[in-house]
Parts: sequence; C-alpha cells; structure tokens
Amino acid sequence: MKTVVTSSPIEAADFIQNGGTVAFPTETVYGLGANVFDATAVAKIFEAKQRPADNPLIAHVANLAQIRELASEVNENARNFIDALFPGPLTLVLPKSDRVPLIATAGLYTIGVRMPRHELAQRFLEACGVPVVAPSANLSGRPSPTTWQAVLEDLDGRIDCILEGEATEIGLESTVVDCSSSVPMLLRQGAISLEELQAVIPETVLYQATDGEAVRSPGLKHKHYSPRASILLVEPGSEISDPRNSAYLGLGRPDGDFKKALLCTSIEIYAHVVFEFFRECDRESIDAIYCEIVPESGIGAALMDRLRRAAER
Repeated sequence: MKTVVTSSPIEAADFIQNGGTVAFPTETVYGLGANVFDATAVAKIFEAKQRPADNPLIAHVANLAQIRELASEVNENARNFIDALFPGPLTLVLPKSDRVPLIATAGLYTIGVRMPRHELAQRFLEACGVPVVAPSANLSGRPSPTTWQAVLEDLDGRIDCILEGEATEIGLESTVVDCSSSVPMLLRQGAISLEELQAVIPETVLYQATDGEAVRSPGLKHKHYSPRASILLVEPGSEISDPRNSAYLGLGRPDGDFKKALLCTSIEIYAHVVFEFFRECDRESIDAIYCEIVPESGIGAALMDRLRRAAER
C-alpha cells in the first residue's frame, strides 16, 4: 500500500467514504480515522496500529446532530459539558447506539465522542459526512504524533492517507469524561482539567481504576507514549550522573551532562513538545531521557500522567 499525503480535506475524506483509513490533525494530536459505522474499516485501524482489541476508540463528529447517530442517550450532564466545552479537547463517554459496531468500542456498550475545534479537522469531518472513529495515528505504545511527519514515520505503507496539517496545538490527547452514569467521572486527564470540568458540573470526580475492570477509555491500561529510550522522572534541581547517551526535558536547568536538552518556559510548552522530543531522541539513539516532575494542576496533571505511563517498563 502506498500512503497518500495530501493537504486537501476533500481528497482525504474520499478515502473514508470508500472504507479507507486517514490520519488527520486535531488540536490535540494526529488521529487515525475510519468510518465508525464500517466495522471492516475500523478493523484496519487496529491492524495498522497493532492496537490491542480491548482498547476502545473515540468517535469524532463534525456537528451536534452526529452525536445522536452515535449515542442512544445524551443526559443532562453531557448536554451541559457539550454546551460549555464543545468543540474542543474533550471526549464524552455516552451509551452507544445500536448502529455503532462493538469493534469500535472494544466490546463496551458506551462510545467516546468528541468534536475537535481544529479548523482543518472540522473541514475534513464535514466532508466525510459520517462520524470518524480515531485513536492517535501511531504504532501502539509509541509516542503520539504531533506532526504529519511523525505519522509517516510510524505508519507509512500501513494506512491509506495522511491529511497534512501544521504541528498540533496542545500535544496531549483529549480529556475523557464518562457521562454514562449519574455522576460524571474523569477517566483520562487532558488539556481540560478536573477543575474546569467541576466549574461546569461540581459533582465531577476523578476515576479510580479497580483490578479486572474493563478499560473504559483509551490510555488507561496498555503501555503508552513510550520512546525506545528509558524515561526517568526527576525532581526539579536533581543532580544527574549517567554515563549513557542521555537527554533532559523540563522547566529548570539540570545539574548534569546531557547529549540533548530542552528547557521549556511553561508547563503548557512542556506538554506541547514532549512527544516530539521523545521521537527526536529516538532518531538520535538516545538511551535515557530525564523528565522533570511538574505540579499536577491544570495541564500538568495530564503531562504527569503521560510521563508516568511512558516510564513504565
């Protein structure tokens, strides 16, 4: 298969309409899309990414009417989040409609739904004419792609098309909130924080995983976001001595000798660059990446979630 790279959302949408797979930019990361109602097309996503079948996907919509095609119910909590925070980097988990094949939801009777605010993504989704189910456009477990070149690096020849856009704005995946029960539950941290969610619905709580429970959101179970290099989390101001080819990413200047180092002027920039920095280190055969721990407020909570998961071995 030859992967087509195009800047035309119309050309990219044609692949979706014909049962193909398309990587496309959003404000969070690049996603790998297929028609949510086409089980054969959805299966191609799992095959291309080498993604475990028990890891559910998120459906992306162009307009509010498409949510009704995906969800059997949109309760008051979900409507309030939609009114306040759509379009944007927020995914709501809702009871799925019978039209949604179980392959898209990893066998769950719920579906994650999101409306990106990214202009090119909106034009693409509108041209598709159907909701598009899309996880991040990378090989499973690798750092999520924030550029179309990173998508090509992982999936060239494995997918039909890449819709070429700019580097993504946020750099971390969407916040995921389960609205399928009476109390909204934050499943995955993202750019929209728990505090911002509670400003809309004060009862919103943070999810606590239990052993043996089915995965309710992407990013909760399997190893994610990992470069080939080892990830080591360090407190600010730590003295680091490592004989290997090592790199550093953080806010403050480290005490150590590194082959590669990137100092960020804010936590938002740290979150924006983290996945691409991981990929750059892999390209340069870095053995270990030291990442500074940050306060877990705002997007810092999402950043620390990704760093901890990347550090798992």
